Parts: sequence; C-alpha cells; structure tokens
Amino acid sequence: MNITSFDSLACPLDGNPLQREDKVWRCPQGHSFDIARQGYVNLLPVQKKRSKEPGDSKAMVAARQRFLEAGYYRPIADAVSAAILNDAATGSELSCLDTGCGEGYYLRQLASPEGEISLSLLGLDISKWAVLAAARREKRACWVVGSNANLPVLPASVDRVLCLFGFPVYPEFARVLRPGGRLVQVDAGQDHLRELREIVYPEVRADSRKVAPVPEGFRRICTQDIRFTVHLDGAEPIADLLAMTPHLYRASAEGRARAAALKTLSVTVDVCLQTFERYNPAG
Repeated sequence: MNITSFDSLACPLDGNPLQREDKVWRCPQGHSFDIARQGYVNLLPVQKKRSKEPGDSKAMVAARQRFLEAGYYRPIADAVSAAILNDAATGSELSCLDTGCGEGYYLRQLASPEGEISLSLLGLDISKWAVLAAARREKRACWVVGSNANLPVLPASVDRVLCLFGFPVYPEFARVLRPGGRLVQVDAGQDHLRELREIVYPEVRADSRKVAPVPEGFRRICTQDIRFTVHLDGAEPIADLLAMTPHLYRASAEGRARAAALKTLSVTVDVCLQTFERYNPAG
C-alpha cells in the first residue's frame, strides 16, 4: 500500500480548512495547533472536554495494545480491511477515517497488505494516551485527539469511515463522507465475551439479537456476523482483555477478583460488521 497522511483536517473552532506549516496546523482565521514531537495533533478544544483526560486511560491503552498485538482479534481486523478495500480499483485512492481509533491497531492492519491502492489515513480518538500510542507505531498516518461529536474534518472529504466498538455519531459521519462513501461499523453481538461476563457478573441476560436500523442518509450494503473462540493462557492476557472493556468498571470487586484468579479462559468473540453507503439522493 502507498500510505499518505490525511490533508482534509478542519479547524475545531470555526470549521475552516487547516493547512500544515512545518510543525503547526493553522486555519485562515489564525487558529493554530501544534504537532507534538510524537507526530499527533490535539484538536479537542478545552471547552469540549468533559474531564481533564477523557477517554481511555494510559493503562487501558497499554492493555488493549498488548492484547491486539497478540493477534486475538485478527479475524476482525481482516474482515474490516476487506470491507474497506472491497470494490476499490487498482490504482485508486481512498481516504479513510477511523473514529475511536484507540492505539491504531485496525488502521495499521489496513495499511499492511501489499497492493496498488493509495490510502490516506486519519485516526481519531478522544483519549490522548491512545493517540500517542498510535502515533508512535505508525508515522505515515495522521493522528488526532478529537471527538466524534464534532469531527475536525472537512465536509464530503472521506471515502471510508470506521466505527469499531465505538460511539457512532451518524450526522457527523454523513457530513464528512463523500456521496457513495462507506461506513464500516463493528458492534458486539449478544454472545460477545459471554464467558468473561458470566465470571465477573452475578447474572448475564440472554438478550435477543437485534438488527440496528439504517442511519438517516445511509443505506445498508451488507451485514456480516463474525464469531470465533479465543483461548487465553495465563493471567496477563485475561487481565488485559478485562481492562480493555467496560466490564472492568461495571463489575463488582468480587467479580474482578474472580477474573484475576483465572489462569486460563476460552471466550466467544461475537461481533456484527455492517457496511453502510452514504446515500446520494441526486443519483
């Protein structure tokens, strides 16, 4: 793959295009945003923060990085890459935005296969620690601290949007996607990590599978269920899996203690991958 940095950033204060000048992104109104020495830029205004350090903590990011780099979720990454690159012609150029990119695992996997497609990559997360980790691992992409609620991206400038285990903001996704662009969304299924949940919670409900409605401005292209079993040997990968999920904070102290006592665990991975196309009413 030919990987290039993303050049359609927008000022988070006024929406004007940002231009890079050496180590600074600057808009026509004079707002400027320094590029950190690690290579990322913070485009989350202080007034938009709900806490001092929103998003995943440094420890959560490290746990997710260890778990994902061990390859446990590789089938998901392969399916996401296929959905992103599907129907992309040889020699074409695609701009791709990963919203809630975490430490950048899925974008790195997307960038790794050989091929004659040019990818312009932008990874965005509200966690500074996540974006910092991502920028250290992949220098060719653009990494931004920002929010899905106000994407610092120009309108109709993106070919693909990823939302993986995240918080979709469909009006923003529709705004930044070009007509015909695609949204690739991955959500947990009803049995996702069931064995872990049965350990940390006193009771786990048997919810029925629900198909999400099609977001306004989109049409569904395809739906794919991905299901496989992961075998974890040792306390560390089990602890890392728990630490990278919301269950770490939702579980009681007793539930966390039961998980910490485990030496081995087999868990079901059950996710739904949906691809939506940005609808163009003009044709």
